[in-house]
Order: sequence, then structure tokens, then C-alpha cells
Amino acid sequence: MCFMTKCPYVPPHEFNVDFPHVMLRYRAVEFHEGRVPWARTELGKTDRNGELARYVAPLANWASDNHNQLTRPALEKVAQIDRNAALPRYHGRTFVARSRRAAPPVAQAAPASGRKAVLYANCFVNYNNPSIGEAIRAVLAKNGVETETVYPQCCQMPQLEAGDLAKVAAAAKHVASTLSPYIDNGYDVIALVPSCALMLKFEWPLIVPEDEAVKKLSRATFDVAEYVVDIARKEGLAPGLQPLGGGVTLHLACHARAQNMGQKAAEMLRLLPDAQVTVIERCSGHGGSWGVMKGNFETALKVGRPVMRQALRDPGAFLASECPLAGLHILQGMEILAGDESLPSRSVHPIELVARAYGLAGDGSQQTARSA
Repeated sequence: MCFMTKCPYVPPHEFNVDFPHVMLRYRAVEFHEGRVPWARTELGKTDRNGELARYVAPLANWASDNHNQLTRPALEKVAQIDRNAALPRYHGRTFVARSRRAAPPVAQAAPASGRKAVLYANCFVNYNNPSIGEAIRAVLAKNGVETETVYPQCCQMPQLEAGDLAKVAAAAKHVASTLSPYIDNGYDVIALVPSCALMLKFEWPLIVPEDEAVKKLSRATFDVAEYVVDIARKEGLAPGLQPLGGGVTLHLACHARAQNMGQKAAEMLRLLPDAQVTVIERCSGHGGSWGVMKGNFETALKVGRPVMRQALRDPGAFLASECPLAGLHILQGMEILAGDESLPSRSVHPIELVARAYGLAGDGSQQTARSA
């Protein structure tokens, strides 16, 4: 993020410019004047899109595959999504639906036994990558943490980026009121990806500053890596971790860096035995839905090229990113640059590697390493 790494006018400079929120004000004016493109508005309706796609997930995944020369040109014309941009896949069974099954047994003898956490199942994990949520539940259960899964609705990060502040405010109030009883009953709140954590912790309190439930939610919210590191520091992790069998190239998401909590994903992975973690702390270029749009995708690849090149130089067996969309984008860029070099089969969330180290790997955490 240029605001965090290059802009000279941010604190402690006397100009004290909050550049991201200056841009947000501009986006809000754009939205008010009706200048946000229809395609971007519709793409940002993640709950609607996820609910529709999950019922026809195999068909949706076939049609959205960037190798499909029949459907992707049509999608580009109608939805303005670049035909070459890799898109996340959908799952027929959401994370919320999977959570209704028997919960993983909670280890009562674990050092952190007695903790309780509610998982805010964001739209991406719920519809596109439930294995992240399953890995989180399994790791926390192994460490004695009782969990509940709740998903009232999307945090509305796409609407924030489009300047629709009214929808963001409504979502903040709705989600905060839903999670408030859990907080009152001693539950911590865990956001599963950094974008949602940033919204719950920082953006919502700025947009609805007088709402007490939103303030309470902000104080109770943890990023998932932040929470695991907190357990390690205060009670200690449960025994049973094994080496991964290879190094990890870790991309730190911009929205994690913006939380000003330190490199928590790297700290978490370095808790694993014989951990070899190489950190890439630079923008992937994806920018949420912006990076897949026609006219933006090539720029997104160009901006992310230094990250992709560094990931190719690193011999780590695993590629991980706190932001699943950034990970997908980085891997696609690596494939373009790699030639005949071996690559990981997919990017993973760091918590999936912790689950793997505990021997808790599920359907989404296998076959992740670089092939020989």
C-alpha cells in the first residue's frame, strides 16, 4: 500500500494525510453521482453471487475457468471481467453448512482450554474456500478453543471500495448486533481473512462511530493469525506440531499490514518445528475485484510482478498468502513468468499449513507443495 510505504505526507508529517480515506471520499462522490460501473456493482454482490453459484457450482466453475474459450469472452463482454484473469471457484456446500456437522472434538487438556471464539465466516471462505474455515476450526479445537460459526452477511468491503457507505453502515449494524450476544457471553470474534478483520476493527467504527455494538465488536475482533499467536504467547500451543517438510514463501496481505499488528502470519508459521519462512511484504497488485476487470488485469499483473518474481526465486515448497485472492493472483503471475519451472499446485492460507503440521489437513490442504 503506497499509503504505508511510499507516501511522504502521512503521520508524522505535518500534513497528516489519510490518503486511503481521501480516496474513499472521492469514491463516495462517484457513487452518489451514479458513476460506478454496473458491472462492478454487480460483481460486488458477493452474497447473492455466492448463493446463486453454489447451487450450480460445477457449471459455474466450468464457465468461469480462464481456459474456457467459449464462456470467458462472453463473460468479459457482459461483466467486464478480463477473460484471462483467474477467478475463485465455488463450492456447493458452504462453510456455514459444513459447520452444522459435528464440530471437531475440543481438546479439554490443551493449555488454552476454556477459550471460546465465534468465527465470522466471511463471503470468500463461506462460498469459495470452506477449507480455510475448516482448518481454523480444527486448529482451534486442537488447542482447546470452543468455536461457533456465524455469518449474518458480507462485511461489504466491495461496497466500501465502490463508495456505497450506506450499505456498509447497514452491514456494520446488522453484523454487530448479531455478534453482540456472543461477545457478552465471553466469546472472542475471529475474522477469517484480513480484509474482514480490517473492516470489523477499523473501518466500521469510522463509518458508524456512535454505534456501541460496533465499538464492542471492534474491541473483540482478532485476525486469525493474531489469535493463534495470542494463544501461543499466553497459554502455549497444544503439542503435536510436525515439520511441514519444506519452506514457505509467505505473502503478507496489505489489509493485514494496515491493522498495525505486526507480521502475525509469519510469527504463527515460525511456531512450527523447523520452520523456514520467507516473507514477501509488498502489494500483489490484485486490489480486490479491481484486478480482474477488463482494462485492469494487465496492470494488476505488472504491479504484482516483483512479488511473483521473488516467489519464483524462493525455493520454498509452499506458497501462502493471508489474502486468498492475492494468492490466486500471485500464482497466476508465477505461471506466466515461470516457463518450465515447477510451481505449487495452489496458494494456501497460512492457517492451512498449521492444520497440516498438526496432521489435521482436510480436502483443501493436500497437494499444495511445489512438484519436483
